[in-house]
Amino acid sequence: MLCDFHLHTSFSGDSDTPPVQQIERAIALGMERICITDHHDYDVVSDLDFTLDFPVYLSALAQLRDRFRDRIRIEIGVELGLQRHIADYLNDLVRTYAFDYVIGSNHFIDGLDPYLPVFYEGRTEREALRRFFESSLEVVRELDCYDSFGHLDYIVRYCPTRNANYRAADYMDYIDPLLRTLIEKGKALECNTGGYRRQLGHPNPCEDILRRYRELGGELLTVGSDAHTPDYIGCEFARASEILRECGFKYYTVYHQRKAEMLPL
Repeated sequence: MLCDFHLHTSFSGDSDTPPVQQIERAIALGMERICITDHHDYDVVSDLDFTLDFPVYLSALAQLRDRFRDRIRIEIGVELGLQRHIADYLNDLVRTYAFDYVIGSNHFIDGLDPYLPVFYEGRTEREALRRFFESSLEVVRELDCYDSFGHLDYIVRYCPTRNANYRAADYMDYIDPLLRTLIEKGKALECNTGGYRRQLGHPNPCEDILRRYRELGGELLTVGSDAHTPDYIGCEFARASEILRECGFKYYTVYHQRKAEMLPL
């Protein structure tokens, strides 16, 4: 089974799952390697606490890595919420702490989370989607503190009609330069299978974007379930692997000490 490089635990504000449970589930599935990537969204307004106490977090995961070293390889990562106004803070963070892997995600747009209905108030769904992709392009162009850009079109999980009226082609004036920027900067694109859990019938990003990334020459591609509970670890990985091969990929990417390694699909 593919290595899951997007997992959350009780260190994330939106998960109650102890890290041990996530690790043991991955072992039961036969995974040889995982990366725990708990949320850190700094300077946001939310009912949940999406900030990490890094000394505590990193120490706990290092102990678990040693405890399970004979059963599974555990990489220590983080999912950073990308915002332009905290660029210096994020750059200092990744210089200060020794992560194996950093996901960069666009979770808060103009201070609002697309998860919440307020994000869609006063604008059409299409306008909300355009602003999301425009903001994603802005942060990808301006920030370099991450290894892989997470769930590029995850907003469709929460749109009023979800992905019923969504066509990636309608937003390619933002998506195309975003993909080109990732390639130029040597950043990976994530294939996130959480879209299946949300009953979208597609990964995030959707197949059209994955295919376009490969057409443009993109090769660095990470795979993650975005699981917050053990039952979703490795969610639809066999299906994702088939889709990625159909899109032209032969390999996917894992990270250790922020360095990319290519593994066969």
